[in-house]
Amino acid sequence: MSKIYVSENANLILKNYLRSLGHQLELVYATDLVYSAVSAHPDIYMCKMGADKKASLFIGDKSQLGFKYPENIKFNAVCLGKYFFHNLKYTSPLLIQAVQELGMEIINVKQGYTKCNTVVVDDGAIITSDTGICKVMSAYNIELLHIQPGHVTLSGFPYGFLGGASGKVGNEIIFNGNLEKHPDFKQIKEFIESRGLTTKYFTEYTLEDIGSIIEA
Repeated sequence: MSKIYVSENANLILKNYLRSLGHQLELVYATDLVYSAVSAHPDIYMCKMGADKKASLFIGDKSQLGFKYPENIKFNAVCLGKYFFHNLKYTSPLLIQAVQELGMEIINVKQGYTKCNTVVVDDGAIITSDTGICKVMSAYNIELLHIQPGHVTLSGFPYGFLGGASGKVGNEIIFNGNLEKHPDFKQIKEFIESRGLTTKYFTEYTLEDIGSIIEA
């Protein structure tokens, strides 16, 4: 089965579920390179180059990261098919080079935490609470579900992002916590299922941003 990158701080229920599917977990451990709330977040250190099974994984050079925003977002981008989205003012030059080698179209968005704030459903559909991301992506024939911000925990902050509390594994979009408590639960579930995928979540605990669940 696949290799799954997930924070060491991910709930044990999620970890056990992923293992039960036969996946190999690669735990991402906290470093002192970035501030503590995101220091064990996979999407701070790597970028999934697409959503389909042929997608590759870019592992960033951690020495390029700085402790605070925006120096910590150099790899926090979103790839959808042939499109690459990020705040290009801060993107790692090595990531840009990798994207160019793949022949992808490089598109700027204002949100630096692009991946954190984007649930990548598939290469043609996303869920986000960020108005700017919606505005930019709507010009590229991408199906969008714009949801309310908040309703996701992140230690030390008023709230986290749903993109950081989720990830696509096989044909499932898996959420780290109880998605039913999100005010847009019904729309989120219906949107995912409209793309031929299933929604998996865990009612035992609160939705928490853990820096994405990344299948390699």
